[in-house]
Amino acid sequence: MTRPYDLRISAGGDQFPVAASRPFLSWKSGGQGPYKLHFRIDGFEHFATSEDHLFVEWPVSPLRSRQRVAWRVRGSSEWSEWHEFEAGLFDEDWAARWISPHAQEGAQALSGSVRLREGITDARLYSTALGVYEAFVNGERVGTAELSPGSTTYSDTLYAQAADVTELLRSGDNDLEILLSAGWYRGSNGTWRRRDVWGTLTAARLQLHVRYEDGTEEVHGTDESWTSRGSAIVAADLMDGQMTDYSRESAQPHPVQVDAVSAPPISWSPAPPVRRVEQRAVERVTTLPNGSCTVDFGQNAAGWISLTDLGPAGVRTVIDYGEHLDADGNLTTSHLDSRRHGEDPIPFVQRDEVVSAGEGIFEPRHTVHGFRYARLSRTVDPTSITMQVVHTDLRSTATFACSDDDLNRLWEAARWSFRGNAVDIPTDCPTRERLGWTGDYQIFAPTAALLFDVDGFSRKWLRSVRDDQLPDGRVVNSSPDPNRLKTHPDVMADAITGSAGWGDAVVLVPWVLYQTYGDTEVLAENWEAMRRWVDWALEAARTGSHPSRDNNEYLWDGSFHWGEWCEPVNPFADDPIAWYAADKGEVGTAYLFRSLRTLAAIADVLGKITDYREKSELVRQTWQTEFLDAEGRTKAGTQASYVRALAFDLVPEELREKAARHLVDLIGEAGGHLGTGFLSTADLLPVLADHGHADVAYDVLFQRSSPSWLGMLDRGATTIWEEWDGVRADGTAHASLNHYSKGAVIRFLHTHTLGLRQPPGSIAWESFEVAPVPHQEITWARGTFDSPQGLIAVEWRVEEGEVNITVDVPGNTEARIIFPDGSVHHAGPGRFTGRKPL
Repeated sequence: MTRPYDLRISAGGDQFPVAASRPFLSWKSGGQGPYKLHFRIDGFEHFATSEDHLFVEWPVSPLRSRQRVAWRVRGSSEWSEWHEFEAGLFDEDWAARWISPHAQEGAQALSGSVRLREGITDARLYSTALGVYEAFVNGERVGTAELSPGSTTYSDTLYAQAADVTELLRSGDNDLEILLSAGWYRGSNGTWRRRDVWGTLTAARLQLHVRYEDGTEEVHGTDESWTSRGSAIVAADLMDGQMTDYSRESAQPHPVQVDAVSAPPISWSPAPPVRRVEQRAVERVTTLPNGSCTVDFGQNAAGWISLTDLGPAGVRTVIDYGEHLDADGNLTTSHLDSRRHGEDPIPFVQRDEVVSAGEGIFEPRHTVHGFRYARLSRTVDPTSITMQVVHTDLRSTATFACSDDDLNRLWEAARWSFRGNAVDIPTDCPTRERLGWTGDYQIFAPTAALLFDVDGFSRKWLRSVRDDQLPDGRVVNSSPDPNRLKTHPDVMADAITGSAGWGDAVVLVPWVLYQTYGDTEVLAENWEAMRRWVDWALEAARTGSHPSRDNNEYLWDGSFHWGEWCEPVNPFADDPIAWYAADKGEVGTAYLFRSLRTLAAIADVLGKITDYREKSELVRQTWQTEFLDAEGRTKAGTQASYVRALAFDLVPEELREKAARHLVDLIGEAGGHLGTGFLSTADLLPVLADHGHADVAYDVLFQRSSPSWLGMLDRGATTIWEEWDGVRADGTAHASLNHYSKGAVIRFLHTHTLGLRQPPGSIAWESFEVAPVPHQEITWARGTFDSPQGLIAVEWRVEEGEVNITVDVPGNTEARIIFPDGSVHHAGPGRFTGRKPL
């Protein structure tokens, strides 16, 4: 029997996991419980038992700062391998002082030195910043994390980083340096490039702990002895770009400012760090008439370039980044300009500059770009340019392939789109806005949780959602919130805050994490925020109504909603005032029901007594009375309204078939095209297939004329676009070409084409179904999912009129295999193989 494996804790970290005082423990079981846990904490032995193997509460005394833990598990088999982690340096144990540079331009170098004795055995460096920073010891960069300490609501939450620097230290004098720039803290944020969002003065804090052979320990930290000076990075902004002048003379040092800032208590992130995760070579070079050139890396992504051909000393190279080329092969970015009604657009620019000193490598690590193409102001050797793909280093959990290459390309494009929007938080796009829009992530989270382990990544973002929640319970549109609406009143921002489908992310995303990973911690830590949001929505429904109808206390139609958003046919495209005033009660009430029902289920898990389930039924009855007739027709009469009604279980059982038929008819009237918008497109194909219309679902999926997913690929997309016609027939680009939300369609490839899905009530994949939905264009499909129970592998093939299904079932799991002819088989751990007539 396999012994327990894949031990992990609910914490992030760079070189090693770094935990708070009571981390949750998980492992893949390798057998039945109860499980025995063995801990070595700073050399002392501890033992505990557990019936569970996922998100097990810390079973011994809370950890103290910097304690080191090795632990292992056994069930009915052998002991697992040891897993090691460390406790972070907790806030109360920081002695180092906050230091700020004398100037704020570019990246400032903060420098200090420490004299150490012979006999160093161990050293840890703890650091953080208000800004973006890199730490160096004796000229060597510390760790592999990028853009630390990351994107947070800096008024409430600040994360630190820990590193083993033993091998970087020596006896005698040691140089310590922090390279500090504006970052998210005071650099450009959001569509309108707001600056100084969290503060006007950057700062850093560093603490070094050194142990010697004789058992003694020294602690050194930032203080008034440190100095600051300008670096070669003379300008740095995460959105606008970085300028580096290697020919610049070394600046004179100045005293640092000490404790000139205030900051929240230091925390330790549950998410993996941002890293350089991949490199891509140039695929094509176009030389332009003015002597500049554009380079094509073949993939839209997030990151930056590294350039080794800097030219002779004094040569300046300007690098512009973007997603699209014009007909002449020149870079164009006007489709990403920020526009507001009645105002001049804000031109979109992602530009790096470097001045050569005759040698060296340029790699702008104090900015990040969304791009496929780069334009250089001079012709360079293409082998000297590399794309560095940069995002949160998420562990991949899924594979998919099938006999249709278009669907494989679509899967890759959607996956790349999410990767490009996972730079520390889930953003809408890596270019124009880079905001952690709540609506985008609640739509994509179920797909993200198939593709990657996003538990810690999502929990980190949800902390910002909680930090930004308004006193009345409303959830802001994006977190971290560049408007700081909680403490900085803004009439316009306030008027468009509190929308169904966006604020509901605080309920729906934690529920996805619980269902996927068995994470009860995420439910507990978000419970109050969920409750406050839903209670606010209930009160908004009770006290407000749309002017077109009388008030009903369970109809949520009297406050702001974004609505379906971005439907292919938008009657309000040229009239924003009419759109704002339009009745969106169907959407609001549907989401109120869904969040109430979900919150009731969460209350059951947490052992809380509420009346949310009863209220959800009252909301459902109200929705049915107001928006559904006796023939299963929705009042809105749109594809989106039918998809939402069926996906959210708003339609009575006796009317579901009729409602689905109405949806099919609307698709037929649209020439076989989808007509859904932002909120419901992800559910369109599953709703069709689950209601007996898989043929229509595949017809929509395989559609090539706009609006369609394959139409994007036909026009060169390597990521999912914000608009269906992101690149028009004439080759011009519109809006963002990397917006992941529509890419949620690839969940259908896993759950229906491959057929791998969780049945209702399954938590952490303790049970699953394999029910392929074949299509005449698809003769085989295969895929895997690294579930919390172990690796699930599925493959099916159609041969000689029969379908052959093979499933690998991990331990402690049971599978239900449903063949296309309706026959059902049950399988436990091991390999199942079956063949049935198609």
